[in-house]
Amino acid sequence: MDVALYFLIGIVGMLIVVKLFSWPLKILVKLILNCVFGVLLLLLANFVGLTIPINAATALISGFLGVPGVIFIIIFQKLM
Repeated sequence: MDVALYFLIGIVGMLIVVKLFSWPLKILVKLILNCVFGVLLLLLANFVGLTIPINAATALISGFLGVPGVIFIIIFQKLM
């Protein structure tokens, strides 16, 4: 049973890697730049005085959404 599970995980991992490399380079560069700007803005917000915890959730939101993600995190933190 364990071998079948590992085989299935390996197949899914290979499909993800193949899909990732089939994306055009322009989309990958945009995603990477979005992640960099999101993390830099999150660090800048912490430097300014907005104590936003850097954990998995905030890193994923700011990484994938970039500037709008950081703005969302700041607004969400102020409302809570």
